[in-house]
Amino acid sequence: MATTRTAREGELDELLTLYRMLNPDDPELAPDDVADQWKEMLADDNLDIVVVEEDDTLVASCVLSVTPNLTRGARPFALIENVVTREDYRGNGFGKQCVRAAVDMAEQRGCYKVMLLTGAEAEWKRSFYEDCGFDRAAKTGFVRDLR
Repeated sequence: MATTRTAREGELDELLTLYRMLNPDDPELAPDDVADQWKEMLADDNLDIVVVEEDDTLVASCVLSVTPNLTRGARPFALIENVVTREDYRGNGFGKQCVRAAVDMAEQRGCYKVMLLTGAEAEWKRSFYEDCGFDRAAKTGFVRDLR
């Protein structure tokens, strides 16, 4: 049975391996290059790196970012980003398990909504998010790339 939890300090290398599967064209990062940032991320109370572990391997992950807010009764909102499943474990429900756990965490923290964006044009990817309970027609997303 796969376990869903937040990432631990010693899992940076395994997480970077997952991210290479998410964005293969990104520059490869060595754990030493981002060790300080990793510690900051783990210490950030408004950020959770959600992982699914199967057979002592991180098989899926996403980032949950919670933003304090002064509307909607001062309830925070959340954003899910960097959703990825290990290539050799895809199609087994681990990605959905991860996203649903992140949504549950946001709900437990009192968020009034959870958002995510996808640039994926493949219909199966959009259907994946709908199967996780997201509504593609509820809002219009805009992105300004700052690269």
